Amino acid sequence: MEFDVSEAMKIKLSDELPEKTEFKENIRRAPKRELNLSQEEMELALKNALRYIPPKLHEKLAPEFMEELLTHGRIYGYRYRPQGEIKAKPIHEYEGKTLEGKALQLMIDNNLDFDVALYPYELVTYGETGQVCQNWMQYRLIKKYLQEMTRDQTLVVQSGHPLGLFPSNPEAPRVISTNGLMVGMYDDLENFNKAAALGVANYGQMTAGGWMYIGPQGIVHGTYNTLLNAGRKFLDNDLDDDLSGQLYITSGLGGMSGAQAKAVEIAGGIGVIAEVDKSRIDTRYEQGWVSKVSDDLDEIFDWVAEYQQSGEAISIAYYGNIVDLLEYVVDNNIEVDLLSDQTSCHEPYTGGYNPVSLTFKEGRKLLNNNPEEFRKEVDKSLRKHYELIKNLVDSGAYFFDYGNSFMKAVYDAGVKEIAKNEDDPTQGFIFPSYVEDVMGPICFDYGYGPFRWVCLSGKDEDLRKTDQAAMECIDPDRRAQDYDNYQWIADAEENDLVVGSKARILYADGPGRIEIALKFNELVRKGEIGPIMLGRDHHDVSGTDSPFRETANIKDGSNIMAEMSVHCFAGNCARGMTLAVESNGGGVGIGKSFNGGFGLVLDGSKRVDEIIKSAIDWDVHSGVARRAWARNENAIETMMEWTEEKESKGHVTLPYQPEEDLVKDTVADLLEE
Repeated sequence: MEFDVSEAMKIKLSDELPEKTEFKENIRRAPKRELNLSQEEMELALKNALRYIPPKLHEKLAPEFMEELLTHGRIYGYRYRPQGEIKAKPIHEYEGKTLEGKALQLMIDNNLDFDVALYPYELVTYGETGQVCQNWMQYRLIKKYLQEMTRDQTLVVQSGHPLGLFPSNPEAPRVISTNGLMVGMYDDLENFNKAAALGVANYGQMTAGGWMYIGPQGIVHGTYNTLLNAGRKFLDNDLDDDLSGQLYITSGLGGMSGAQAKAVEIAGGIGVIAEVDKSRIDTRYEQGWVSKVSDDLDEIFDWVAEYQQSGEAISIAYYGNIVDLLEYVVDNNIEVDLLSDQTSCHEPYTGGYNPVSLTFKEGRKLLNNNPEEFRKEVDKSLRKHYELIKNLVDSGAYFFDYGNSFMKAVYDAGVKEIAKNEDDPTQGFIFPSYVEDVMGPICFDYGYGPFRWVCLSGKDEDLRKTDQAAMECIDPDRRAQDYDNYQWIADAEENDLVVGSKARILYADGPGRIEIALKFNELVRKGEIGPIMLGRDHHDVSGTDSPFRETANIKDGSNIMAEMSVHCFAGNCARGMTLAVESNGGGVGIGKSFNGGFGLVLDGSKRVDEIIKSAIDWDVHSGVARRAWARNENAIETMMEWTEEKESKGHVTLPYQPEEDLVKDTVADLLEE
């Protein structure tokens, strides 16, 4: 190029070389990622990274970036990471021309807190590969754009790359972001890994690239709901019963799975959670999210017997492999009530699942040196894992897939019998997804989902006031879900759920979310609390199309369609959410889902009141309407009530129900002709 692009840019990286990053010891680091690039493609990856950098620095940084690519499988641009620990600061400490720009900087920083992020130096928030953005050059540029953005501009972000500020208006989103939206014929893991290594694709997970992660608290409430309702449905527990004396066995204490220990204690049960990475156990123990730790299974099950007898709740981390834990349980005829798994099986061959034949360190070493051999060991371990689960289910345990692609990973490891149709896993598996049996019919079909908020002031007092305001909006006698929500929020502060920013999650339904949000905005308007960031986990009613998880209880064949999440995203853009995000693959792996999320800054204005009423209503009920059209009874009931309440303002298409015998007889008769 003969022209100097730097003259055309006011927002750009400095031509002063930053100091090299000083890495803090004992902070988890991402394993080497698959590098499936030819020499020519490596040259392209290097050119792609250097295009962020002023030319005078290219000679210095080119070999440094190339070394990162060869060593880590990705160019992270470590030199551009700010020194020290990144933490969410009170909003008034951020630079910016808009409240929204400052709020989004806070959310990004919270995702990269050492106490929150899984691999903070590699920008991975959770889920083994879920990144805020691809590299530290993007991080710096995004922050610069958010500082300069006005209310007449929208920042567009594509897989972590800040495309730029575009003229818009105060009613438009301040940020529109997408992650990993690959063209269909290329939408597979091999092509994604290549695109990620080239620096053109980001795995945003669900709330990592969506900048709305609030630490493991974000999944605690859903896990708590799942365990309580599984107890009611399969263990004959009453509404006011908890899991006292009942045993839950699972694995994983990472970013998302780390919620399990806390959730089982809040639900009153006994949890034994296997984890091979000692640093994750240490983190959860130091945070008070797991109560006991041991690598001795005899000791652990002595504790289990003690707490079963007393009826007290306890969470126990087993430092070891889940397969060894399950084998011990089977060999010793230990009765298990609830059984699951929450390892990152959407990434089984890149570090998300550690085979039983190897320690964690041995597994990481083999993964780096011989990924094909590592893959064989993973498959062998998954096959054994499955056999042990099958044995325990035959003995009376209720097993549910926790949406981590465990059953698909087992199928891919060669166990075809785990699928209902051994030739077609899209028809489902012999064990239910927790969405099929619990979350779908009990929560999603009614519109209940992981609504959340962050107190941008950083003040405990603001969080306390929002807890109280939310509790005042809940009628515990309305439904069982509301009873659980009331108990949850009443005990939230005592349960010490905050990790990182001052945030809370609550599985509210559509009307509940709107009422709570309007109440919060009123408190901001009156000056009783500081500004609030509203959002949700993308694991929700409308935001995600995922046949193996969020849409697993949609049985009309449309579970393979991605239109609900895309429409949810587009509708949120049109209705003026502060942030609208659409990502590929969150939670279950690339090519297996599309998911969308939002962020909405509550500034106390009447304008935001109108966005709350319009956008949150759409965000919830567009998905409930789709679930109703799939003939889900609870969703039909919900949308009939919605249509009546809206009068002439809203109307949805509802399904007529043919007689089952008529359908079967008609098909059979005509096939016989």
